[in-house]
Amino acid sequence: MATTTIFVNLQISDVATTRAFWSALGYSINDTFSGEQSVAVEIGTGITAMLLTPDHFTTFTTKPVASGTTEAILALGVESREEVDRIADAALANGGGKAQDPQDHGWMYGRSFLDPDGHHWEVAYMDPSAAG
Repeated sequence: MATTTIFVNLQISDVATTRAFWSALGYSINDTFSGEQSVAVEIGTGITAMLLTPDHFTTFTTKPVASGTTEAILALGVESREEVDRIADAALANGGGKAQDPQDHGWMYGRSFLDPDGHHWEVAYMDPSAAG
């Protein structure tokens, strides 16, 4: 199977705020793909969140662009419960908002947050050895 990379494109209102928020969560910014109208956040190997100002975002589509709605829920799988808490706590401390209450199913633990532009992000740890 060929290697696939994923670029998730989302609208943002402010480049500086977005850059600071994701940096505070511990993610790297790819300056090669970032500019005055965009921030490229390296989520993981082969996964980049392209966060674009509205004017820049609309250059990639001919369809109407949603605003003020939940267009997607983005889920990040991490390596521990502690990493879930670290990311969610950092999001809330740096301009993010609460999305849902934490969920603990024993083998799976997750929290969620809204980024400064209201995009819904889930952070979860799953222990495959404890899954039913």
